[in-house]
Amino acid sequence: MAIVAETSRFSKTGRPILAWIVGLIFFFPIFWLVLTSFKTDADAVKPEHLIFFTPTLENYLNMTENYDYWRFAQNSVITSVFATIFALVVGIPCAYAMAFNPTRATKDVLMWMLSTKMLPAAAVLYPMTFITKSVGLFDTHFMVIVVLCLINLPIVIWMLFTYFKEIPKDIIEAAQMDGVNTWGEVREILIPLAWGGIVSTALLCFIFCWNEAYWTVRLTTTEAATLSKLIEGNRAPEGLFFGRLSAVSAAAVGPIVVLGWFCQKQLVQGLTFGAVK
Repeated sequence: MAIVAETSRFSKTGRPILAWIVGLIFFFPIFWLVLTSFKTDADAVKPEHLIFFTPTLENYLNMTENYDYWRFAQNSVITSVFATIFALVVGIPCAYAMAFNPTRATKDVLMWMLSTKMLPAAAVLYPMTFITKSVGLFDTHFMVIVVLCLINLPIVIWMLFTYFKEIPKDIIEAAQMDGVNTWGEVREILIPLAWGGIVSTALLCFIFCWNEAYWTVRLTTTEAATLSKLIEGNRAPEGLFFGRLSAVSAAAVGPIVVLGWFCQKQLVQGLTFGAVK
């Protein structure tokens, strides 16, 4: 009884405290990033100005006036939105076919798709760069969208497949007996029933596309450059400009943090029910 009482007492007090500690640990880098963004480049590297300093908006003004932040942000929005849309357009039919018309090779195909995520990106950097430059697609929105769509497609298909498996197959069979074609099954039955999972998958795919840095930095220069390229640009032979770098980074992660905060219910639903288990 004493052990049960101690366990119950820990559940009421210890777990919330532990949760707050873990939450603060994860939040601290964001807090420090935002704090540093209000320092000058000189103050950012001075130990005496670690906590106490004179705040300034110089880095944010410099970012919008001299670095054309809004153009980079616009490119991030365009590429992330269209890559997510294309991933869903391809992923929904694929997941539908494998969930409701499986074959002996379905599991192998799913594992092969997932194995492509294990391929080191650096291994295909040269051929990707060579091909995109040869066909004239280097530093274009189209190329970035295609790359972002392809690298996130395995996760999209896996999430949708597992979510579609939660839908009773009898509903699809009843629709088939009523003469509904495949497109009608997807449009009128599958999408409405799996809407929560589709939205969760779309949100997660959008976040992955927005946060992608390796390919967006190496396949762009100016025209299709995203916020990741803007962050990478705050590097010079003299070193890193920590104040400006922090301001750009805060402006880049800010929108996606706000989106995740407002859509946390949908994200948790997608990751716990009908997604990764």
